[in-house]
Amino acid sequence: MAKYANHVSAVAADCGVDRRSVTNYFDILIDLLIAHRIPVFSKKAKRELLNSDKFYFFDCGVFRALRPRGPLDSDSELNGAALETLVLQNLMAINDYRELEFEISHWHTRKHVEVDFVLYGPRGLFAIEVKSGDRVPSQDFNGLIEFGKDYPMAKLMLLYGGDRHYRHEKIEVIPILDWLRSLTKRLS
Repeated sequence: MAKYANHVSAVAADCGVDRRSVTNYFDILIDLLIAHRIPVFSKKAKRELLNSDKFYFFDCGVFRALRPRGPLDSDSELNGAALETLVLQNLMAINDYRELEFEISHWHTRKHVEVDFVLYGPRGLFAIEVKSGDRVPSQDFNGLIEFGKDYPMAKLMLLYGGDRHYRHEKIEVIPILDWLRSLTKRLS
């Protein structure tokens, strides 16, 4: 997972080719269903948003295999992005299989406050943040809290690697395994 525009620029610079060529190659990956581009959620936006799509490979294992690793890369950083990809895979699968008609996007303000996934459709508005750790520090709620201020009707969820289900203000904090098991019920 990466911010699409940043990723395109970095690849173009690394390869010494123009940005347009790299964009075309990324578009081919998307057309072949090897990758997905997730747009920014901007419906009735009350804040200035970044207009930068996110790029995900179709499978979290592909991400892990292709992601360069070095001594400065932490396991939590790698696991977090892979877990985010796993959540996206499940959201896309249930959305298509159950014909839920959600638009899947993400939310990112100019002040770099973000939410990993926003689902918008006839069944409601959901904001989902994904964290791989087994504890949730208070700053991990910031994106959902800010999103909730702009969209008070949204159902806010933070998925994490722990095992305790609880609420933090309006945010439902859910162990990732429990969420995956109950995904169909939660979004229907």
